[in-house]
This record gives sequence, structure tokens and C-alpha cells, in this order.
Amino acid sequence: MSGLMAQPGAFERLEAAARDPVQLEALRAAGLAEELAGYAAEGQGDLPVMRTVHQFACTGGTLISKCIASMPCTRLLSEVDPFSELGHQQSFVPSDLIGLAKLGSAPPAQKTLAKIFLAGLAELAADSRVEGRDLVLRDHSHSHFCYGGTVPERPSLAEILSASYQLRSLVTVRHPLDSYLSLRRQQWLHFTPATLEEYAVRYHLFLDHYDGVEILRYEDFTAAPEASMQQICSILRLAYNPDFKDNFSALHLSGDSGRSGVEIAYRPRRALSVEVLDELPAAAGYIRLCERLGYEALPETETGTEPVSSAP
Repeated sequence: MSGLMAQPGAFERLEAAARDPVQLEALRAAGLAEELAGYAAEGQGDLPVMRTVHQFACTGGTLISKCIASMPCTRLLSEVDPFSELGHQQSFVPSDLIGLAKLGSAPPAQKTLAKIFLAGLAELAADSRVEGRDLVLRDHSHSHFCYGGTVPERPSLAEILSASYQLRSLVTVRHPLDSYLSLRRQQWLHFTPATLEEYAVRYHLFLDHYDGVEILRYEDFTAAPEASMQQICSILRLAYNPDFKDNFSALHLSGDSGRSGVEIAYRPRRALSVEVLDELPAAAGYIRLCERLGYEALPETETGTEPVSSAP
């Protein structure tokens, strides 16, 4: 068997192709359909596949996630983090077993919370497979890396899942200055000190956690959405829907507080405040972050007053 086929996820790839005549015909034309089916039969005892997408807040994640959710036979859960402290500030969470446990008279340990999460996820994953759907989890990385005085020493979503699933994962990013400005406008600077440099330190930690995972830039996505979605579907092994641009805007997801509109287009940077401009020269970590992600750290921009907007 060729090295191409001798890899985890063959069964899921064949399933996706079976739901997409174009993909299936491509496999047959390449002479891979029978080989893939044979390997899938051998490998069904492997861990099931779980697809995950990881991104910081205000990085275009809502747009990209809606487009992923527009793919055929896809079920996407948005803002997933069983250990998040942001979601349990209200005392009334009757349908949230983890929230009820944390707010109960004897809150359980983190290990138990992880078991509750995995048990519920296993049922949803099984239901998705029965319905012929591919389950995708959109991480709420903001809860882990951008909340509180320090980044807590606790498992990431990928680490929670890794013992139970084969992960097909993707990291999406946006220019750090643009996402930082959006956090400021939304008043979502949940970390201290609330500076660009501290944001960069936390962004580096996030990227370190997902070292080796393929990265897609928001700017590249908006410049070439069709090619980018084909790349995403290849990474996550999803069937591709060429009509996604006509469908994504009708979807509603948890945390759908970001981008709105029916077109996929790059949004120019807003004017920087004097306060932010004053931060830039001393933000060495930010400059390294831009280099790491392939962005210009100090692009030309006009100064001004940061406007308030509901769309990051």
C-alpha cells in the first residue's frame, strides 16, 4: 500500500468522498478509491477523527467558521472550551452540566469536568456519524490564553481531545495589530496588563501550543476564498461546497458577535489612536510575532480616534 494511503483518517476521507460525487470521481480517476477503501477497512479500529479549528478572538474566526459550516454534511460547534471561566459568570445555566457542576455546592476537579465534556462529545460525535455528518469544533482560545492575569497551566482543547480522537486541525490568524484594535473596540481586553506587548506574549504561547498545525491567514482567506476553502477542506477532510459564498451569511453560531454582511472581503485597518502608536516602539514581542506570522509589523497608517463598532 502506498505511503499516501497508509495514514490515519482514510475511512473518513472515503466517507466524505461518498457524499461528494466530484471528490469520489477524482479518487476513481486517480485509481485510489479501491486502495482507500481497503485501507479504511483495515483501520476502522483506530481512534475516530475529530476536526478542530483554533483562533484568537477578533481574527475573522466567525466568517471562516460560517464558511466551514456551509460545507456539505458538516456540524460545527462554535466557542468550545470546557474549562472556560468566561461562560460561567451567570448563575442560571440549567442546560449546562459543566456550568451546574462548577456552580454547585461541591465543584468537581478539572479532571472530572474533562470527563463530563468528553462523555457528552462522544454522544454527539456518534450521532453525527449516524447522520453522515462531519463534526467540527471551533475552539474558544480566548478563554485559555487571553483571560486573567496569567495564562493558566491547564490542558488546551487539543490536549483534552488527543487521547480519544485523531485530530485534523487548523489554526487561523489575522494581523495581530488588527485583532488587538478590535479587542479594544469591543472592550474584550480580559488580560492584564492590557497592552499590545502582553497580547503578543499570549499569542506566542497560543502558537507554541499548536506548533506544527497548519496556519491560514485571514487576509489570504478574504483575498481568495474559494482556494482557501478548498485548502481548509483538504486539511480537515471535508466535502467541498462551491456555493458556500451564497450560504454562509444565513448561518447563526454561538458567539456570533463579530463580522456581519453577505460578502467576503478584506476590511481596511481603522486609524490608530495615539495611545496604541505609543505602544509600538517598545513592543518587541509584537514585532517578533509579526515576523513569525509573516506580517509587516509597522505598516503605514493614519492616526486618529478609534471608532466604536460592533463588527471587529
